[in-house]
Amino acid sequence: MVQSVQRAVRVLRELAAGGPRLGVTELAERVGVAKPTVHALLRTLEGEGLVVQDAETGRYQLGPGLLMLGNAYLDTQELRARSLSWADTLANRADEAVWVAVLTGDHVFVVHHAFRPEGVVQILEVGASIPWSTCALGKAIVAFLPPEQRKELLEGELPALTGSSITDAAALARQLEEIGRTGHALENQESALGDAGIAAPVFDRSGIAGAIGVIGPVERVLDDAVRQDHVVAVREVARQISRELGAGRSGAAGRTR
Repeated sequence: MVQSVQRAVRVLRELAAGGPRLGVTELAERVGVAKPTVHALLRTLEGEGLVVQDAETGRYQLGPGLLMLGNAYLDTQELRARSLSWADTLANRADEAVWVAVLTGDHVFVVHHAFRPEGVVQILEVGASIPWSTCALGKAIVAFLPPEQRKELLEGELPALTGSSITDAAALARQLEEIGRTGHALENQESALGDAGIAAPVFDRSGIAGAIGVIGPVERVLDDAVRQDHVVAVREVARQISRELGAGRSGAAGRTR
């Protein structure tokens, strides 16, 4: 790896995770390098529009250049492009919000969010990053990864975002095996209190591409009267997207392993 690039990325990640603004001293301590080095990195990043400095406090925050890069990524993300109309179809059918996500490291990254059809105030969650083990989307993806990748994630950090988050690797492994058999994953208040999700994996020509799922209040999404309808709808839409991505019938969502 190129050390200077790696350090610049770590600075950006600290700014993303550490709050609205951080100073040079704080960043140097977090990244573990000398203040002059961090200052040089910040000046370079500022010149490229990736960070900006507050004129009054001298602290730094993420800049608009990152948004441009993020939008460029979304514009070229094939799963997102293929799922736009299908996500709307699923949102209307389930009467719930729909998220499409991909796996990045040990988190899932939301690349598309179709709002619930009902005209209520909703927050766009595109760009949200969630630990894979705490959401249906993440578990739907990891269940279909090659065994060595799945093992690595199970041996990694399993954070507790709520009291319902599953932090036991053995329990998660059993859950992933069940997801592999059924072709869908459930989440019950594991990433946010009051929220639940049902997701299914999406495949492309080379394997697992991501996942799509319905997200909403637990009392609606997991209600006994509609839960199975949601499962069927999510799996059907995931299968259709998989076919459009070239997975074919043998690689479509809901396959058994």
